[in-house]
Amino acid sequence: MPLSMNREVFVTCAVTGSGATQDRSPHVPRSPKQIAESAIAAAKAGAAVVHCHVRDPETGKPSRDLGLYREVTDRIRDSDTDVVLNLTAGMGGDIVFGDVENPFPTREGTDMVGATERVAHVAQCLPEICTLDCGTMNFAEADYVMTNTPGMLTAMGRMMTELGVKPEIEAFDTGHLWYAKQLVSDGVLESPALVQLCMGVPWGAPDDLNTFMAMVNNVPDDWHFSGFGLGRNQMAYVAASVLAGGNVRVGLEDNLWLDKGVLAENWQLVERAGSIIENMGARVIGPEDVRKKLGLQKRAPK
Repeated sequence: MPLSMNREVFVTCAVTGSGATQDRSPHVPRSPKQIAESAIAAAKAGAAVVHCHVRDPETGKPSRDLGLYREVTDRIRDSDTDVVLNLTAGMGGDIVFGDVENPFPTREGTDMVGATERVAHVAQCLPEICTLDCGTMNFAEADYVMTNTPGMLTAMGRMMTELGVKPEIEAFDTGHLWYAKQLVSDGVLESPALVQLCMGVPWGAPDDLNTFMAMVNNVPDDWHFSGFGLGRNQMAYVAASVLAGGNVRVGLEDNLWLDKGVLAENWQLVERAGSIIENMGARVIGPEDVRKKLGLQKRAPK
């Protein structure tokens, strides 16, 4: 199928993530203040959307603490920086099994909670977007499984829709897109939906262009999508996603490096992505244009 390049591109910055990167770079933000400041700097560099997790300020480990989420969102909003806020809802579905002969009891790192608790911070902070990881999958760790059953996704998706928060469907493989389309068909999610194509996350879709285009070709024509590649291919996927008709995501959640041997800050990754987009002949659009494109309404917490 012929490619239709996107000429009006928005950039999402994934600010910190939940991976064990906190000790690999001094630029990975930990505290709510650091996360908010990094998000604000990314917005000033051209990111229309900031995607935020929170971490324990002391250890850097991922957290679901409502107070931390509220502080991050309040700091960003109080800064009067115009940016679309996208909070993760991917926490709370983690299982770390015992060894292969004795999977139970589960081990440290297991964090399984119900649908209402998984979206509690979304209900409290009311971001414009929140993520919905649209499937269960193995990750690189030997005994860790990210768990998102159809029943859980249906419940969480309905809550997001009722809150008026647009889900960003995180598709780590083709089956996740298949189920996302079912959620729309069932009326759980509204169309046109928003999808993030996540490439190169072990053991999801590999970061090769054939797989990427298979994912792109399974996104309905009236939906919106972004794409990213993990690690060293992050900037290559900026170009690939724009060329394929999509938007882009960069940030320290997915890649720590600006150049070989040079650790990046979020704003630098956003700035470089913007240069690639503009050198391709496209335009980087801002948060107000994103709201119009995605049907978002700028909101403040209750």
